[in-house]
Amino acid sequence: MSSVPIRLLLADDHPIVRAGLRAVLDTEPDFTVAGEAATAERAVELAASGGFDVVLMDLQFGAGMHGSAATAEITARPGAPRVLVLTTYDTDADILAAVEAGAAGYLLKDAPPDELSAAVRTAAAGQSALAPAVAHRLMGRMRTPAEALTRRELEVLQLVGDGLSNLGISKRLFLSQATVKSHLVHIYAKLGVDSRTAAVAVAGARRLIRRPG
Repeated sequence: MSSVPIRLLLADDHPIVRAGLRAVLDTEPDFTVAGEAATAERAVELAASGGFDVVLMDLQFGAGMHGSAATAEITARPGAPRVLVLTTYDTDADILAAVEAGAAGYLLKDAPPDELSAAVRTAAAGQSALAPAVAHRLMGRMRTPAEALTRRELEVLQLVGDGLSNLGISKRLFLSQATVKSHLVHIYAKLGVDSRTAAVAVAGARRLIRRPG
């Protein structure tokens, strides 16, 4: 056990979740919850001020900045704290976005307290801390790379599932409509489908993207 407490920043838009996390983490003698943030923007601001070793980052913050975007901003700075994503989402789209943003770990909110504590210590030590289910999904992608949707394809498909048109997707991702259509062609081929509706249904069932609604 470390003699110097691991200083934690809790970033989640639900006060009850933050209170629950604090209650669990405060039982560990080597942890100090040194700050809380109700928005991703505030988490970035606090992380930049220093004084934290690990940020426990949710992914969804209402209409504000996404947790993955905040993770990228935090980890881009020299000497930044480690970011451990703590979320309810276990889709490929969310996992890849977080890992590529520089997250040191990815844990689901239903993880037992001892697993959460171990992940915090692992992240603080500079190592990767992935929930078993998350590690399994990443390994599955590595075993069949030709069949796996790329990060961009997952982004496009998630927006299709959210109800955006090709034009809407092109504006959101700063792509041409031709590029969006090209991504959709590749998505259909990999999933073995021939329509947007079928692609969203299959991807949702496989937990590649979040299900609509």
